[in-house]
Amino acid sequence: MTRALIVVDVQNDFCEGGSLAVAGGAAVAAAITEHVRTAGYDHVVATRDHHVDPGAHFAEAPDFVETWPPHCVVGTGGVELHPALDRGPLEAVFDKGEHAAAYSGFEGVADGVGLADWLRGRGVDAVDVVGIATDHCVRATALDAVAAGFTTRVLLPLTAAVAEGTVAAALDQLRTAGVGLEGSPRTA
Repeated sequence: MTRALIVVDVQNDFCEGGSLAVAGGAAVAAAITEHVRTAGYDHVVATRDHHVDPGAHFAEAPDFVETWPPHCVVGTGGVELHPALDRGPLEAVFDKGEHAAAYSGFEGVADGVGLADWLRGRGVDAVDVVGIATDHCVRATALDAVAAGFTTRVLLPLTAAVAEGTVAAALDQLRTAGVGLEGSPRTA
């Protein structure tokens, strides 16, 4: 089995001090760095929200379900990966959402190649998914991973969630889809 780690959206805007901060985001960045040092993955990649003009995804009065305050805008520090996340092991960063909402890392591209094709091109058949936020982009990435045929696990201690109510529903959805869940999620 060839296993990859997908680090989802561990970006400045999603960590403390960012425009759409999730409590515990910086701690998750540091914990992922430690995990990668000892876990022995065959491949490690990351995803980023990378917004230019995502249209209705941004709103002045966001509902925090379909619309959000501006975040991860190209050309700002908020789009960058958090400094506590070691970039050294990252083989590729998949950018998503330039001109529309994009939650799953499988909507992203790196050097013109989509995440699923990149993984398949390296013989990957299993993925672990970590990052921010458990109940949004981690959930969407894991669901797309299992739908694409990858054996998929979410390592919950290496994720940060927006809210207990939405994370409970996300975990139920992941279990139903056949995603393996390890540990307990972090919540605010």
